[in-house]
Amino acid sequence: MNTMIGVIGGSGLYQIDGLEGASWVKVKTPWGKPSDEVLVGRLDGVAMAFLPRHGRGHVHSPSTVNYRANIDALKRLGCTDIIAVSAVGSLREDYVPGDFVIVDQYIDRTFAREKSFFGSGCVAHVGFSHPTCRRLGDAAALAAQDLGVTVHRGATYVAMEGPQFSTLAESRLYRQWGADLIGMTGMPEAKLAREAELCYTCVAMVTDFDCWHPDHGAVDVAQVIKIMGKNSAAARQLVARLPNILGPERTPCPQGCDRALDTAIMTARSHIDPDMKEKLDAVAGRVLR
Repeated sequence: MNTMIGVIGGSGLYQIDGLEGASWVKVKTPWGKPSDEVLVGRLDGVAMAFLPRHGRGHVHSPSTVNYRANIDALKRLGCTDIIAVSAVGSLREDYVPGDFVIVDQYIDRTFAREKSFFGSGCVAHVGFSHPTCRRLGDAAALAAQDLGVTVHRGATYVAMEGPQFSTLAESRLYRQWGADLIGMTGMPEAKLAREAELCYTCVAMVTDFDCWHPDHGAVDVAQVIKIMGKNSAAARQLVARLPNILGPERTPCPQGCDRALDTAIMTARSHIDPDMKEKLDAVAGRVLR
């Protein structure tokens, strides 16, 4: 199998530099419209696909992003791996604005979003104890180290609904829980990637200290945008290093991300709704065909 790297760009990352044969393509999905067209091309001989999570011009809020359509579109295009780039707040003294963090755990506090491709007509339960792919996380960390940016490993990300920032009480609570980062887009994106059998990792860019920090006051958009501007160039350079690190030949994921549905489908084959089966053609076609 050939590698195809899907990049989901969050706040501050709206393009990939140096793509050969780059073109924006529309992708139709049974889950509605993705956030935007997808930029496809090749970089160092490896196929790439870039999708701006909030759309060009940042027109979708964290709650209105069509996460199912986004993941389906990338899977439908042939992506094997997803690197999600996200702006986050820090819940730790030692994760400072400008740092990059490779996420490996999530606490899902969202409540207004569709979180699964499965449901009535075809029930599935994927394993999610380790929600990100270690192999991809290693690749992203190596790319960050090559750039000389400060990068941390092993963080827990609290996904909040938003679009408002945290209250002080919430920020303090999440620190008591042992969370390291807070953001608004990590979920259900990671859950849906696992259901679609896509390796997934999150490169989080710290923009602020949330509101818990006694010396930094409340978070505001101007502050976030200022740090994002500094981070975005490094994020593009990080993404540009991934094709050489991952290589053009795709081997099976050691963690089993690409086989997550092997034992996940609960509904008897004879009872799977035909319409649901058709909707799941890209996401779960490997196990349903």
